This record gives sequence, C-alpha cells and structure tokens, in this order.
Amino acid sequence: MPVVAGKRSGRWTTRRWLAVGVTTTLAVFAVLGAIGAWTLARTSESTRQLAEISSPSLVSAVWLERALIDQETGVRGYALSRRDDFLDPYREGRADEEAAARRLGELVVGDEQAQEDLRTVLARADDWREQLAEPIVNAPQDELAQLTADYTERGKTTFDAVRAAVTEQQRHLADVRDTARDNLRETQVVRNVVFTVIAVLIVTVTLLAYAATRRSVTRPLEVLSRDARRVAEGDFAHPITAPTGPADLAQLGGDVEDMRRRLSDELGFAERARARLDEQAMELRRSNDELEQFAYVASHDLQEPLRKVASFCQLLQRRYGGQLDDRADQYIGFAVDGANRMQVLINDLLLFSRVGRMNAESRPIDLDATLTSVLDALSVSVEETGTEVTHDPLPHVTGDASQLVMLFQNLVSNAVKFRAPDRAPRIHVGAERDGDLWRLSVTDNGIGIEPEYAERVFVIFQRLHTRDAYPGSGIGLAMCKKIVEYLGGTISVDPTHGDGTRIVFTLPAAPGHDAPPDSAPADATADQADDDRTAPGGGAEPGKVSVR
Repeated sequence: MPVVAGKRSGRWTTRRWLAVGVTTTLAVFAVLGAIGAWTLARTSESTRQLAEISSPSLVSAVWLERALIDQETGVRGYALSRRDDFLDPYREGRADEEAAARRLGELVVGDEQAQEDLRTVLARADDWREQLAEPIVNAPQDELAQLTADYTERGKTTFDAVRAAVTEQQRHLADVRDTARDNLRETQVVRNVVFTVIAVLIVTVTLLAYAATRRSVTRPLEVLSRDARRVAEGDFAHPITAPTGPADLAQLGGDVEDMRRRLSDELGFAERARARLDEQAMELRRSNDELEQFAYVASHDLQEPLRKVASFCQLLQRRYGGQLDDRADQYIGFAVDGANRMQVLINDLLLFSRVGRMNAESRPIDLDATLTSVLDALSVSVEETGTEVTHDPLPHVTGDASQLVMLFQNLVSNAVKFRAPDRAPRIHVGAERDGDLWRLSVTDNGIGIEPEYAERVFVIFQRLHTRDAYPGSGIGLAMCKKIVEYLGGTISVDPTHGDGTRIVFTLPAAPGHDAPPDSAPADATADQADDDRTAPGGGAEPGKVSVR
C-alpha cells in the first residue's frame, strides 16, 4: 500500500522541520548576537575610558606638576640671581599651568575626587604664589634681599604642600587609570570567551543541521533515487521502499510507488497488446499473401475462362447471327458485353490493389514534367474535344513517378470526360505552398459535383450515371484518393467552387526545392482515361447534374 503522510502519519513535513529549525537557529543567533554586541560595546567603552580619559588625565596632571615646578624654579633663580631672565620659566609655567588645569578639568568631569584634588592643587599653588612668589617677583631691588631670606626659610615648606597635593592627585588618577586598564582586560577576556562560544555554537549548529539533513532528507532521497533508478533501468517489479523522515518524503515515496505500479500495469498491458499486434501482423501478412495469390489468380486463371466465354460468345454471334431470333441475338450481346466489362473491372481492381505495393520508390518528382507527359499521352482526346489546359508553375514533390502520372491522368481525363455539352472544356492546374506540403488543384468548367456526393465520389465502383451516358468502371477517383493518401496527403472536392469542379489535394514538398520556377501558365491537351463519375447505388437519371 502507498505510504500515507500528513495527519495520519503523525510526522512533520520537510517544510515544518525547516521552519522550526530555521526559527530556532535564528533565535540562538539573535541571542548570541546581542551578547556579542554587549561585549563589544563594553570593550569599546573600557577602551575609550582608558585611552581618552584616564591616561590623558594622568598626563595632564604630570604637565600641571611640571608647570608648577618650572614656576618655583624660576622664582628661586630670580631670588638668588636677581636677573629678570630667570622669571621666564615662571611666566611660562603660569601659562602651562592654566592650560593643563583647563584640560584636566575637562577630563575629570564626573569624577568628584579628581575635581577635589585639582581644586586643592590649584588652591595651594595660589597660596604659594600669593605668599611667596608674587611678592618676590613684584618687589623693588632694595627689598628683594629680605624677601629672598624669607623665601629661603618658608618656600620649601609652602611648596612641599603643593607637591603633596600634586602627588595625591596623580596617585588618585593613576588608580583610576589602573582600574580602567583592569576593566579593559576583563572585557577583552569576556569578549574573547563570548566570540569563542559563538564560533563553537555556529559550528555545532552547522554540524547538527548537516546531520539532520543527511538523516532526514538526503538518505531517504538516496534510497528513493536508488529504487527509482532500478525501475528506470527496466526492473519494473522492484518495489519502491517507503523512505523514513518527513511526511512529505514518505508521501513522495508512496506516489512514486503508485506510479511504478501504474507503469508496470501499463507495461503488462502494452506487452499483451504488442503480442496481439504481432498476431494481427502475422494474420495481416497471411492475408496479404492470400491477396497476392488472389491477384495472381485474377490476372491469370480468372481471365483465361473469361476470355474463353467472351471468345465463344463472339463466335456464336458471328456464326449464328441472324439465324436465331432477335431475343437470342440480344442475349449473346449481353454475354459478350458482360465478359468484356468483367475483364475491365478485374484489370482495374488489380491496378488499384498495386498502389503502394508495386514500383513505390519515393524521390523528388518534377510535376511540371509529369503533367507534360500526361498531356502528351492524352493529346488525341484533347484535340477532339477542343480542351484548353493551363497550369501554374508546378513544384517538385516527393513521390513515385508512375503513381503521380496515374493521378494526373485520372484527374485530367475526368475533367475532359465530364465536360458540359454547351462549352469547350477548360482545365487549370494550380499550386500553392502550405507549410511542408504543396496544395494542388485541378479545376474544370464541366457539369460539376453536388455537395452531398463530395465524399462518396472517392468510393470505389460507385457511379452516378448509366454506362451509356458516361462509360467507365468507376475506379478513377478512388485510385486518386489511394495514391494521394499513400504519399502522405489528402484529397477532397472543393464545395465552394460553383462553375464546374475543383479537386484539391496535397503532396509533400521535396527537400531542397522550396518553390517552382517562375513561368507563365501553359496550354496543353489531354486524352480520356478509363474513369467515371460515381455515386452510391450505382446510377442517376440521365441528364441530371452528376458528381465524380
């Protein structure tokens, strides 16, 4: 039985497994991405704190200390040497102090301890300058000696307080920098761990996805493909194994198994049908052999006694003509005519049966030359009836030369035979391309064909007229139909043509001959062939418009 998937199997489909797997994977990756983004943000913040705040703050504190030392050195040198150029370091130190203090104040915004340390350093520096440095710098020369002595006693103590404040400030800033450095190291470790975990999880998810796909999809498909390949190689009896895994794959296996069974059944039916066809072909060959034997008998054995009957009837007619009564002469005439007509019918029937079996060599045929040969053969009847034959430039077609001659001879002679009594026959042969075929037509101005007989005129031995009105065996158009259909075309009566009859038929175009040569319509003449316009039932009233 085929595998039943869906709700009854209780298994998920591939789409559902894929949706759940993708959703779970995306959720895991979203969490890992959030953790990774957090670690990166934390690392960036620690790096910024260390590189843009802590380290520059300590550097600015060092520059502030250097500026204060430069000031103290300049004041001390000026006090000892009393030279004005020793005040340059003092003045430059004041400018550097202001710049360093401003920069440091901007960096320690938010750090109350650092701001307090900066205020302490600046306050003690201001005290030192106010009490000792500025009085010396602004004192007259005569008072400078006393101030220098006072500076020597008090300067070290006062500036040591400034140094102590600067040292405390730098210690605090160094602690802040060290803390920032430690935080950076910690965040880098966390970042490395997080990204390692992310990498491991990605590899794990990839391996799990591969393993799940391999187990649930790839292996079942391999089993299904192996079984299907065996079936494709001709082992239609090999069953398709129902694959494990998702429900839709199981359903696919069931569908393929159903298809295999259907193909197996169809193949068995085809084998039986082929056997029957072989039997029918053998029967058909046997029937054809019998027909060949019949044709031989008809052409030899049957005609021999028929010729004897005709000969002796004619001998009776010549020897005893006038010696018997009129009824006896009439009976003898009927016998002679019947024997002659029987010979004609047998010959026509043999000719009809040979179409497609004898001399059937398909090759490119020039219809222009074919029509010319036909008109040459029928030239006597054309001249006697005053028939005018015209034609378009005719193409090359694929067929047998003798059959095409027979085809045109029957059509042209029919047009001459069934002419209107009040006008000379006019026949035109037309041609136009229709894809891989040539559509040809033979049009005349004769007595025409009634639409109700358009199909029946191609049935063998059916007539519309009595033999006294139009002689013939009634096989001509049936012969044309068999020839055209054997060559792969169709033939019919054009029901839209009013004045006369138009027979339209198709023939396969010859390869390499796309169009006929450009030439003007030609006139020609034709002779009468042994054919009739026929209809079911074997006759019609004399003088009535009839059909071929």
